[in-house]
Amino acid sequence: MIDRIASVATVVSAVGCGLVAGIMLAFSVSVLPGLASLPVPDAVAAMQKFNAAILNPLFLALFVGTAATCALATVLTYLTGRGSAALVLAGAVLYVVGCFAITMVLNVPLNDALAGVDPGSAAGAQAWQNFTDKWTVWNNVRTVAATAACAVLIVGQGRSALG
Repeated sequence: MIDRIASVATVVSAVGCGLVAGIMLAFSVSVLPGLASLPVPDAVAAMQKFNAAILNPLFLALFVGTAATCALATVLTYLTGRGSAALVLAGAVLYVVGCFAITMVLNVPLNDALAGVDPGSAAGAQAWQNFTDKWTVWNNVRTVAATAACAVLIVGQGRSALG
């Protein structure tokens, strides 16, 4: 029974990592380049709206739930004694540290700083300059980490299925 729950938790984690990676990738390849083509006040105002809109129950359940299922999959896989435990742990660490923690420690404070400015002010322009380069780099790191986590969890799940 615990094998089955571990397997389901690993699959759910991999799917969650893939979905989160897709959201992050969409920002990197379309949203951020689109914002770069706008006048700074318009870009600031748009990003403020994006940052507010993403704080919805569906995204939060996906983002936080994936971290939780990664932890659950790791614990349960270790309890089963399967050889894939190291891979499931690696996938979980990639997501929890490389995506979830980076978001909370680096991207969210940048979002909060941007949220507190008037888009048309000098402070807004300065906040945007500080925001774009740093946020983009860390968003790319999150995208790679979540994608790698998805791949490693899939491989770990495959190894579990093979026994």
